[in-house]
Amino acid sequence: MKLVPGNSAGTVTTFYLTSQGNKHDEIDFEFLGNQSGNPYTLHTNVYTQGQGNREQEFRLWFDPTFKFHTYSVIWNPQRIIILVDNIPIRVFSNLEAIGVPYPKNQSMKIQASLWDAEDWATQGGKVKTDWSMAPFTAYYRNFSALTTDSSGFKGWLTQDLDVQGRKLLRWVQKYHMLYNYCADRRRRFSHRECTRSRFL
Repeated sequence: MKLVPGNSAGTVTTFYLTSQGNKHDEIDFEFLGNQSGNPYTLHTNVYTQGQGNREQEFRLWFDPTFKFHTYSVIWNPQRIIILVDNIPIRVFSNLEAIGVPYPKNQSMKIQASLWDAEDWATQGGKVKTDWSMAPFTAYYRNFSALTTDSSGFKGWLTQDLDVQGRKLLRWVQKYHMLYNYCADRRRRFSHRECTRSRFL
């Protein structure tokens, strides 16, 4: 993807997986636009059985409007790994054993969109969309969905982070994370997974 350049305040460019219905599952990439010269915020969320409020937000370490970058989701029965240019930024583990819902029973399709969310997207809605900058254009290319490799091996079904992957995840979460729902004292979520791992 290559995101909307210049003054993109109020816009949200998305790439996400979603099922259908009131108790839908969803895995989100949402790129929150900003005023010219300010960086994008990458907003991620995981919905399970219609319940979200599992947001993590990141400040990217590059300009996502300058050239194309690769945004990926590995979704298997054990975990969801969200990656940017093959660098893991988030892991949401299957903790059904302690009562945490996990999206594994509904098929999901991939969707993408660019929409107006000026009521919340940029600085909590303080900065509105400048419609004189329209049209707003984002670019998508080279989409691929891997289910098996050439030999029929489904390696993604058990894929996890190796030592280097865990190191990169810690780097992203230490230096580039802006918000983590597990650390939000104002909203005071009671998600059980927040007591188990700092890398959810």
